[in-house]
Amino acid sequence: MKSTIKTRAKDLWNFFTTYEKVWFFSILVLAVLFAFLFPEEDVNGINGSLIMGLYLADTFLNILCELLISKQSKWNFIVSVFVELTEIAICIVLSYRFATMASTLFFWLPIDIISFINWHKHPDKQKEELTEVRKLSGWMEALVITGIVVWTIVVGGFLSELDIMTDLFGGNQTLETIVCYLDACVSAVGIANGVFILLRYREQWIAWYICTILESVINVLSGQYVLLVLKFGYLTNTTYGYIKWTKYIKEAKQKQISMGR
Repeated sequence: MKSTIKTRAKDLWNFFTTYEKVWFFSILVLAVLFAFLFPEEDVNGINGSLIMGLYLADTFLNILCELLISKQSKWNFIVSVFVELTEIAICIVLSYRFATMASTLFFWLPIDIISFINWHKHPDKQKEELTEVRKLSGWMEALVITGIVVWTIVVGGFLSELDIMTDLFGGNQTLETIVCYLDACVSAVGIANGVFILLRYREQWIAWYICTILESVINVLSGQYVLLVLKFGYLTNTTYGYIKWTKYIKEAKQKQISMGR
C-alpha cells in the first residue's frame, strides 16, 4: 500500500513540468504571505480567520484546476467541483455576489460533471492523458457577446434593486450597485466560459481573461487583496494555457492535412 501511494505521488509530481510546479507553489506562497500582510476583518458576524481560510482554500483549488485545464486533463472538473463549493460558501458568508453564487450552483456544478463525461469521450488518439481541443467559429462569438451584454443589463439591474445588507462595503450603496453589475457580467462571461470548456473550445481562455480582470476589480472594491494573488496566477496561466492549446490545435490540423495527402 505504501509503495502504491508513493508511486502515485511520484507519478503526479512528474506529471507537471518544472515551470508548472514553480508557478503553482509561487502563487500558493504569495497567497499565504498576503494572508498575513492583509488579514481579514470579521464580516457579518463571521470570524476573519475563517474567511481567510476560505480564500486560501479557494486559491489552492483554483490554481490546481487551472493547471489541469492547461494540460487538457479531464480531471480538472473533479477539482472544479470543490472550487465551486468553496466559492458558494464565500458568497454565503459575505452575503454578496448572488449572481455568481446562482450561476455556480445551477450551472457550474452540473456543467463540471457533464464536461468530465464529454472530455472522457474525446481523448487524444496518441496521448490518452490529453483531451482533443479545437477553436470557435466567428458567428458563435457574435452570439455569445450579445448574450453577455443583455444578461449583464438585466441581471445587474435586478440585483441592484434587492435590499440585501452586508458589512463588506461599509454601507456604500453606489459601490454595492457597481459590484452588482460587475458580478452579473462575470456570471455571464463565466457561463460562456463553461460552455466553451464543455465543448473543448480554445476561446474559453479568452473568456477567462475577461472574467479574471472583472473579478480583480471586484476584489479591489471589496478589499479582498489576498485574492488578487490568485487573479495574477490566473492571468499568467491563462496565457500559458492559451499557447499550449493553440499549439496543440495547429499540430493536430497539420497531422490531418498530412494524413489527407
